[in-house]
Amino acid sequence: MKKKVVIIGAGPAVLFSAYKLSETDKFDIVLLDRGRDVDSRKCPLEHTGVCDACNPCNVLYGAGGSGCLSDGILNLRPDIGGDLEELTGKADKALKLVNEVDSIFLEHGAPEKLFIGETEMIEALQRKAEASGIKFIQIPQRHIGSDYTPVVINSIKKYLEKKGVKFVLLADVTKIEKIKNNYITTYLQKNTSRKIESDYVIAAPGRAGSSFLMSQINQLGINIEHQPIDVGVRVEVSKVVMKPVIEVNRDPKFHIYSKTYDDFVRTFCTNHEGYVMKEQYDGYVGVNGHSMRDIKSQNSNFAFLSRVTLTSPVEDTTSYGVSIAKIATVLGGGKPLIQRFGDLRRGRRSTPERIRRSNIKPTLLSATPGDIAMALPYRIVTNLIESLERLDNVLPGVGSDSTLLYAPEIKFYGIKVKVDSSMETNLPNLFVAGDGVGLSRDIVNSAATGILAAQGILKKES
Repeated sequence: MKKKVVIIGAGPAVLFSAYKLSETDKFDIVLLDRGRDVDSRKCPLEHTGVCDACNPCNVLYGAGGSGCLSDGILNLRPDIGGDLEELTGKADKALKLVNEVDSIFLEHGAPEKLFIGETEMIEALQRKAEASGIKFIQIPQRHIGSDYTPVVINSIKKYLEKKGVKFVLLADVTKIEKIKNNYITTYLQKNTSRKIESDYVIAAPGRAGSSFLMSQINQLGINIEHQPIDVGVRVEVSKVVMKPVIEVNRDPKFHIYSKTYDDFVRTFCTNHEGYVMKEQYDGYVGVNGHSMRDIKSQNSNFAFLSRVTLTSPVEDTTSYGVSIAKIATVLGGGKPLIQRFGDLRRGRRSTPERIRRSNIKPTLLSATPGDIAMALPYRIVTNLIESLERLDNVLPGVGSDSTLLYAPEIKFYGIKVKVDSSMETNLPNLFVAGDGVGLSRDIVNSAATGILAAQGILKKES
């Protein structure tokens, strides 16, 4: 008799764990996700892709996870977007996982073009960054594009369905229970509560499912540790500002330590000729960005984030981040805040008139002109101002008065579930994977942790 595996979520970690498990005929695999199918998540406004007109649940949930509607950057390094070497204990195994994830994406339509940059250009950028006390991280990357990522995800999903994997969508998981040697997963579908019993569970709910995950962690007694989160803004500039560095690296990573507090600040998720987008969570909003291969804007955007670590007696960084996001949401009237960098630097709010006078025309129109310093803590604002001014030495123009800042952008990695090298928790046969459990921070590493979880189950059944 086949063993039943329930996998919670439908993002990269889930798809790749199912991919690995489906290579044998030992398992009956069921995927549960509260969102919709790939085609149903398509934005109604063709000219911008994902935008404010979208149903928020379509952005964060559904087949492919939030990454399905992202710009589809694949960072092909095991130490970027996570630390696979730490998880596996072996450098060669970590690199093998990255290559396996890459090969599966290529098989299902990811572009063969690899953004790697010429050696002379990389070294020139590194020297320029070092001169300003900034570290530039070179990464081999593929760019699928927000308009093509759903196509790739749909191909993977159809492959899995042919292999017998069952997708149960619009299924909101509410509870995981351990009953003797099995697990009972409860979910709501069409206002009806349903239960499914399984031998194994892989929980990979993604960042949007962090509140659900925390409730289950507390009830089940899963061992965790708190870890830092990243709090900051989405920066939007003219595409000509980013073009020189984009020619070296499609999604450049710059690491900076702020002058006043010596806090870690980084760039993340650069979208050249892309769009800023709103994300709707339970009780607050956030911002993100995406870029497409065929539809382009005149701007580029990137996340600019300050690392936040809390120590005893208060270590819950997730709750702290949520409180910041809720304040920003109140100040924005339920919408993200937008402010010119020059206004933030001078300690004044941006008005609609000042935004209209900016050299940069915002790509997210449903943002409220205001004062980001009223929402983000003083320390974080200081870190962002100092670091963006320093980054201007490497990318002339990012520190101009007209540069637009959107808030809040918060990356929740506040908890990390303690696992062994197979992604198994302290509860036997309960595995976790992906961003929502603090084990990854990008598509490739998330997918790799899914493969590790599947390998853990396969090992138990060998």
